[in-house]
Amino acid sequence: MTAPTTTLMTADEFHQWVTRPENAGRHFELERGRIVEMSRPGERHGFVAGNIARLLGNYTFARRRGYVCGNDTGVLWERDPDTVRGPDVMYYAERRRSRDLSPRYSDQVPLLVVEVVSPNDRPSKVTARAGKFLDWGVKVVWVVDPEDSTLTVYRANQTPTVLQPDEEVKDEETLPDFHCRVGDFFATPGDDEEAP
Repeated sequence: MTAPTTTLMTADEFHQWVTRPENAGRHFELERGRIVEMSRPGERHGFVAGNIARLLGNYTFARRRGYVCGNDTGVLWERDPDTVRGPDVMYYAERRRSRDLSPRYSDQVPLLVVEVVSPNDRPSKVTARAGKFLDWGVKVVWVVDPEDSTLTVYRANQTPTVLQPDEEVKDEETLPDFHCRVGDFFATPGDDEEAP
């Protein structure tokens, strides 16, 4: 749903607008200067995104390099008119100190973007969003589907690759030495236990 606006908003104006008290608890993006209200994701969506952020975060700490942003962190993707989107998880490879990270929106393109599919997402919309991220310079986009426990890997000018839960996630070019099973994205500690 796009909020009615008569003039296009800049990223700075958008940041001020979304932090107003009346917008608390709501979720927005800025699409070419226009405010778009997004639906709030459900529990499973948030859990899967958190699992992926944890796995990537553990990877950055083990390597002592890189950082991960989650929770739909806003990134300024385009200017004039401005577009601010918030992927579910982003991975940056460079070494940064936390105090140097922007309190507002970054304009740094992440190396990896992760989008977790919500029940109300249309496949064509998810594919188009992945394509936009690649157009903006993201090297790899992971689209993670909790419904069928798959990972689809998108790269510019390549056919997407679908990985099943028992397959290993490996990408030596983008994430050297990172590996886990796709199924790890969806696992809880309780999955090992039998139901009472």
